[in-house]
Amino acid sequence: MNLLSPDALASYWSVPEMGVNILILFNLLGAMLLGMVVGYERSYHGRAAGMRTYGLVCMASAALTVIAGYPGFWYGGQSALTIGADPTRIIQGIVTGVGFLGAGVIMREGFNISGLTTAASIWGSSAIGIMVGVGFYAAAMALALLFAATMLWMSRLEGWLPSRPAIAVFLRFKKDYVPSEQALQKAARKQGYELAEGTLAISFRNAQPEWRFVAIALSKRRGVGIAALANELSKFEGAEEFELSHARN
Repeated sequence: MNLLSPDALASYWSVPEMGVNILILFNLLGAMLLGMVVGYERSYHGRAAGMRTYGLVCMASAALTVIAGYPGFWYGGQSALTIGADPTRIIQGIVTGVGFLGAGVIMREGFNISGLTTAASIWGSSAIGIMVGVGFYAAAMALALLFAATMLWMSRLEGWLPSRPAIAVFLRFKKDYVPSEQALQKAARKQGYELAEGTLAISFRNAQPEWRFVAIALSKRRGVGIAALANELSKFEGAEEFELSHARN
């Protein structure tokens, strides 16, 4: 059969073919909107991945999944294939590919790791798109709302529950000064902190010792704020320079 003949070209615009195209379009629109619902929280908090990223990931996942359900309409219904496509293989490819995309937003700087929540939610938005693609519309909407609610309000729950805030510390001591871990532990405890076990890293440059470690508050109420801790470190014997930052992950 001539693929460029009028009859062959018209098959792409037949009533059944157009019906399937419209149904797929509704799936794509729904997936895009649900992805944007999840992405709004990231956009609202100034993250690099926002509504556009989530909408695109969710919509693309839905597109790749939903077309697997209509192999008889591929290529204008003229495909010689008689074996239906396996949606599970497509889903595996989507999950793997989006995993690489999520890894791109994870950043590490010293003891700080950021982007984990964004990476997890990007990966999860692909699941929303897959669910739309296979026709689980109600479950997809519920999952999108759960994702958005988790990212919007879970931090409030975390703030209410008992916790131990952590601060990443960099200390550069004066030349030829010999620091003491015991003295540092004692000073930290006075401010309501302790050195996290296994985080101390020591380097030596130009006869100046440099220490990096994480200080964990003994409790949420006992640990002083980062500004007060900086004020105390400025008085610490032997300290020449220091840097403090919240140890996020």
